[in-house]
Amino acid sequence: MTGQIERMRVFIQVAERASFAAAARHLNISRSIVTRHVAELEAELGVQLLVRTTRSVSLTLAGRLYLERAKAISDDLERTNELVRRQQQSLTGELRVSVPLSLGLRFLPDAVSHFRILYAQVNLKLDLTDRFVDILTENFDMALRISGPPSDKSTIWRKICAVPRVLVAAPAYLQRMGVPGAPEHLADHACLGYSHFAGGRQWNLTNAARGQTASVTVRQPFECNNGDLIAELAARGGGIALLPLFMISERLASGALVPVLDGWAPPETWLTAYYPPYEVLPAKVQAFTNFIEEIVLADPSMLV
Repeated sequence: MTGQIERMRVFIQVAERASFAAAARHLNISRSIVTRHVAELEAELGVQLLVRTTRSVSLTLAGRLYLERAKAISDDLERTNELVRRQQQSLTGELRVSVPLSLGLRFLPDAVSHFRILYAQVNLKLDLTDRFVDILTENFDMALRISGPPSDKSTIWRKICAVPRVLVAAPAYLQRMGVPGAPEHLADHACLGYSHFAGGRQWNLTNAARGQTASVTVRQPFECNNGDLIAELAARGGGIALLPLFMISERLASGALVPVLDGWAPPETWLTAYYPPYEVLPAKVQAFTNFIEEIVLADPSMLV
């Protein structure tokens, strides 16, 4: 179809200028290419569109009919292209963003309020879910996620900032069940699992000071797809949890939760922007990403 559109556009130029040479000059291509395109178009349609003589080029009846419809199609296609170009470059229209529930409730109310003031023509639609959405099939313009590197290589991703995670438990739980002194001791404890954790029951930890790593298969008598509920159950003595620091900072400050296995840390995760495979980010997607990044970098304590 792409080739036919190109041949159609060449034919329009020849028909309007009644000259293969003039059409070639206008299109900045050789006359032989123009001649070939028109010949291929006629062969494809099975009709003669032009009458060629040594002095002139004129339209057949079929050629006049084809020219009328071809120009309408070409003009409509150009209008469509221009509309898409303007949409790509404009800060208007709908912007669909997927955001984790806990992050959205804590971080986005102020951010969204200011974004809507600055970009009043953008209709922002947020979907709050901890599920890893498929931004390609679910028609999202972008997603914010707290994760490691993506496994889906068809998406584009951009790290915004690191999001520390911590192993924690309630003092009452540790008093009852004992304090783990090494990563392998986690296997003897009740660990509260996050359903969307990429590692499943395999918790990997690193002690940078000692240059050591450990991988432990934990027992998860409880699993949930929301970090806030896991944090609440951990604070009530339900077990050991591995959670982003921003979710539990208040409970750590109050003593409701305390760190476990000091010096051991899980793999780094980041607040990350995910996109479909755009060649160039649409202006509204770029604006929202930049806005979130500026807020976070201006006050990194938001996510620690």
